[in-house]
Amino acid sequence: MALHQSDVLVRPMITEKNTRIGELGQYTFEVARNANKIQIKQAVEAIFNVKVKAVNIIVMKPKKRKVMRQRNQRVFGYEASFKKAIVSLEPGHSIDIFGDI
Repeated sequence: MALHQSDVLVRPMITEKNTRIGELGQYTFEVARNANKIQIKQAVEAIFNVKVKAVNIIVMKPKKRKVMRQRNQRVFGYEASFKKAIVSLEPGHSIDIFGDI
């Protein structure tokens, strides 16, 4: 099933490390689980009107987290797994993720 361009990018990932690599022309997005590199490249170019040089994909595995404590027993749960893409742009292009704050 083909994804629409607005369904490919779930959200931008804003962390300390991602802010630093943004200065180098690389931006990180959480993407749909069934999206591939070509669909991600086309979606970023269409939505942000930039030229993409490369797309790298990482599937993040679920992490174990302590959920609650019951009668001296710890109950564990898992975070959801997700797919993220690191998009490298051509020199001279940039994305304003924060917009006008």
